[in-house]
Amino acid sequence: MTTWTAETVAQRIDIFADGADLRSIERDAGNPLIRGFTTNPTLMRKAGIDDYEDFAKAVLARVPDKPVSFEVISDEFAEMERQARRIASWAEHVFVKIPIMSTRRESAVGLIETLCRAGVKVNTTAVFSPTQLDQLHRTIPRDATAIVSVFAGRIADTGMDPVPIMRAAKDMFADHPDVRLLWASPREVLNVVQAAEAGVDIITLTDDLRGKLTSLGRDLEEFSRDTVAMFHEDAVASGYRL
Repeated sequence: MTTWTAETVAQRIDIFADGADLRSIERDAGNPLIRGFTTNPTLMRKAGIDDYEDFAKAVLARVPDKPVSFEVISDEFAEMERQARRIASWAEHVFVKIPIMSTRRESAVGLIETLCRAGVKVNTTAVFSPTQLDQLHRTIPRDATAIVSVFAGRIADTGMDPVPIMRAAKDMFADHPDVRLLWASPREVLNVVQAAEAGVDIITLTDDLRGKLTSLGRDLEEFSRDTVAMFHEDAVASGYRL
């Protein structure tokens, strides 16, 4: 039975830092446990980013040798393609995030195939369903270098277990040697273990979740005592009286 720690997890699955804070990105760029970086327009907006290209190039100046994913911002496929080619030109280690569909539910697989055949490293994002995975498997060229980001955390939010979907996806893409499966939107540290055990290649983690990796493998009795101590110390510090 595997004893899970941050180090044993890193032996089984690549951890990508997910965020848009430049200070955190600079800090994590030299961390051997962090193998890559991802961001998206929502994270960038929350971080107060107002110039997309300036931000992206600042990230790439700090991360010269690990995969970094940036997302297109258009909802029209022709404009997505133009943006994707521009983003891809910023650096060799850039992956371009293309949503699996438009807001009108039009499939993006045609654009994804075009970009892959043009040599753009595509990170297909917001993938949820087995049908979408099957479409991607039939569309992405077998010699493409790409990432398929399945939003396993959001699948779990619907009450559905994402693990069978991730296992099936891993098996499905076994004939695409340079297509990597990514577990996106994890909700808890358990998801890291689930992803590693399912054979997933990459998981994205926010700062908060990465901080919780230190709990992996903790003795439960010790963890219980520390929790009781926290409650007691906070009660004393608050000056509560009964």
